[in-house]
Amino acid sequence: QVQLVESGGGLVQPGGSLRLSCAASGTAFRISNMAWYRQAPGKERELVAVITSGGNTNYADSMKGRFTIWRDNPRSTVYLRINSLKPEDTAVYYCNANIFTSATMMPRTYWGQGTQVTVSS
Repeated sequence: QVQLVESGGGLVQPGGSLRLSCAASGTAFRISNMAWYRQAPGKERELVAVITSGGNTNYADSMKGRFTIWRDNPRSTVYLRINSLKPEDTAVYYCNANIFTSATMMPRTYWGQGTQVTVSS
């Protein structure tokens, strides 16, 4: 019913920056909070940032400074900008969203397929 699709990943050099996008599509849905997670090889998935429907943001402590999350509600899209990329930023970045549909009054959690970010010289 609802699908999240990430884009914007790729191979970048240390010190560079990029912008990730995640667009939600479907029928008769309302998005609550949205978030970005990442999972590096051999490591657990970790929270990067969260943004509420009202635009309030929260970042994981280790992500503060170089990461920025924002959303475009009319386009049902959330973005993540990463500055000063480091090799340790290499991971699959996943979009997450809590979404209401006509089928239930409780939100359900949706995940995108992920977009690979590789930082290497």
